[in-house]
Amino acid sequence: MHRESMEEKAGERAMGSVIVGCDVGGTFTDLILHDPVNGLQFAKVPTTTANQAHGVLAALEKTGKNPNGIDLFIHGTTATTNALLERKLAKCALITTRGFRDVLELGRRTRPHPYGLIGTFIPVIPRDLRFEVTERMDATGAVVQPLSEAEVRAVAEEMLSRGAESVVVHFLHSYANPAHELRAAEIIRAIWPNEYVTAGHQIIGECREYERGVTAAVNGSVQPILDRYLNRLEAELKQRGLRRQLLVMQGNGGTASSSIVTRSAVHTVMSGPASGVIAAARTATAAGFPNVVTYDMGGTSTDVALIQEGVPLVSSELEIEYAMPIHVPMVDVHTVGAGGGSIAHVNEAGLLQIGPKSAGAIPGPICFGRGGTEPTITDANLVLGRLNPERLLGVERSTTMTAVAGAMREHVGDALGLTGEQAAAAIIRVANDKMAGAIRLVSLSRGHDPRDFVLLAFGGAGPLHAAALAKELGIPKVLIPARPGLTNALGCLVADLRHDFVRTINKPLSAVSEQELAAVLSAHVEEGRSILAKEDVQIEDVRVFHTADMQFQGQTHILNVAIPEGKFETQALHNAFEQAYWSRFRVALPEIKPVLANLHTAVIGKRKPFPVDALTSRTAARTVADAKRGTRRVWFEDGWFDTPIFDRDRLPLGSEFRGPAILEQLDATTVVDPGNRIEVDVLGNVIIHVAEGQ
Repeated sequence: MHRESMEEKAGERAMGSVIVGCDVGGTFTDLILHDPVNGLQFAKVPTTTANQAHGVLAALEKTGKNPNGIDLFIHGTTATTNALLERKLAKCALITTRGFRDVLELGRRTRPHPYGLIGTFIPVIPRDLRFEVTERMDATGAVVQPLSEAEVRAVAEEMLSRGAESVVVHFLHSYANPAHELRAAEIIRAIWPNEYVTAGHQIIGECREYERGVTAAVNGSVQPILDRYLNRLEAELKQRGLRRQLLVMQGNGGTASSSIVTRSAVHTVMSGPASGVIAAARTATAAGFPNVVTYDMGGTSTDVALIQEGVPLVSSELEIEYAMPIHVPMVDVHTVGAGGGSIAHVNEAGLLQIGPKSAGAIPGPICFGRGGTEPTITDANLVLGRLNPERLLGVERSTTMTAVAGAMREHVGDALGLTGEQAAAAIIRVANDKMAGAIRLVSLSRGHDPRDFVLLAFGGAGPLHAAALAKELGIPKVLIPARPGLTNALGCLVADLRHDFVRTINKPLSAVSEQELAAVLSAHVEEGRSILAKEDVQIEDVRVFHTADMQFQGQTHILNVAIPEGKFETQALHNAFEQAYWSRFRVALPEIKPVLANLHTAVIGKRKPFPVDALTSRTAARTVADAKRGTRRVWFEDGWFDTPIFDRDRLPLGSEFRGPAILEQLDATTVVDPGNRIEVDVLGNVIIHVAEGQ
């Protein structure tokens, strides 16, 4: 009996029977369930802000699938991101080297605003919860002052008496020698009532005390929040029969088991935006467009990123907000506060502004009928005929168009001398300008011409604005994926397992032996493979990527260069850095020695590829005309047009026609400007060719 059950289980895993990808956004929770036998099922429900787990369970219940039949559940969460941005953090304490109590406030030579000494900065951990103990390492890892274990015990007791729930140990130069951090963490764990003890070097083992300290502090501040959330969700799913461990999306675009991410919770920051970019990369490559600018507009914010040759840019140098550098690898996403639920208002100077305040899921836009009273971008799109009032998701009580237009006039129009419809048009124009600025930041400001890219628009609101943004930026084509409003959930399905490692070297490259290089990188690979084995998730292959942070001696900025696997040659690394420096600055500095700052390794467990073409399943009409639902009066920049409305899911593959047009589907609405040409490719993607001169 035992042998048979083991064989049956192995057979089930080999089939990879049923996979669920679920992403929690600020307004909606999206879920895609893939069953090789019964096909795809989709669910989109309002996010339950108080407890995101309820929305996840509601989305799963919509599919009618029993959790005991699910082989793999991959989840993207905004729990840690929201906690950071809203500063709703756990009470975390910090223990550090004597004399460095204020390490979290040292910062760099930056200002909140370019001009004027204005702005505020609040550290993640307040000063009354930051403590010092006697210990000291030097930059080589030699002990200067032994650790006072008695002081550590006394400080731990004091932290508990002040109500700290979690604690971070952050000692000077622990990246060079972690012995003191490890021993202090061991002492604290013997006293601490839970598992929320973070040793800073275990989150990132690199130099720069400020960045390492802030990253560790963020981890300690969000760890209890993520742990409680995932425990609740897993308990509910297991109670309903889920047999497999939950996988969680990380900000680096990969997944990890829930037991691992709760120890390094900081890796889940920005997991939602990252999942969308990963799905976009897979979709764009399959469609034949390896170079794209991704544009993800949801209910709360807009995220933009750059994909080159099918690979999203990943960075360890990102700041979530001013003076909050999180130095773990994350997909390089730029976020602006302009989502469908972003509130429009006229400021004290009489200027129309969009966001950053959002109506979110509760109360939501006025048209959702949940008590929202302030006009949002979604309300503006409704007033201008771009959205169908009969097909809005998340509506509790119907609201008349007159009431929504009246709110536009009251809150925006009266101050600007505009009617309700004119105020709605102004809101769309200002929102588009704000989002175009975000796209310029990831393209033009980094030396990329947006005209060389395709704009890939997704999210529930992205396709509403994409054509107008492409026109503003001179981008010739827009790609709308088959399920734009569910793209982030798709990212959960297509993402591989990924674990990142870093080690500081901080020596002139000439002083680093190839044996040392190989030893560090090989240790990273061994540790990554060990973690993958413990996760018990079926993978087809393991891929390894090595990179190095390098700089010229005496400089502060760093360039990241790739190291081919197995080719740990210092001369090749020297040449690669000089080439990268020339490409970036068009300057050669042969007389200055290069320095090897850090070594990075990404160990990726490749899962069985998800069939992206499965998203194209549809009941297509015979002709474009047969997919037409009717006509509606719609506002475009050139005025009002009687515009044909199409059921996007019924548009024949390979068909072409011209705008103006509105394409409606369950998860999104696409607006196509007059004169633009629409093409439906074989994968069900809509490609909008922006008319010249538009």
